[in-house]
Amino acid sequence: MAAKVIVACGSGVATSQTVASKVNRMLKEAKIEAEVEAVDLKSVDRHLSGAAAYITIVREGKEREIPMINGIAFLTGMGQDAEFAKLVDAIKAFNAKQR
Repeated sequence: MAAKVIVACGSGVATSQTVASKVNRMLKEAKIEAEVEAVDLKSVDRHLSGAAAYITIVREGKEREIPMINGIAFLTGMGQDAEFAKLVDAIKAFNAKQR
């Protein structure tokens, strides 16, 4: 089973879809299997169950039990490599726990 990555923004339409698409492409290029799903902020808690990581576009000020990745880095490109490395580490750790 592929690791699940949740991307959330306010509406779950424009920004999160853009980031999800970019992250999905980057993961494929790195040959890392994961399902990337864009959702709206109101329903994010429902989708986080069983997820390897959460990429957030907005600052919620809320702690989560899974790794949180800065989604703005994927929009701007600034700090993108560091955030992508965190995401890869989170997916690898999740996959290791599943074995």
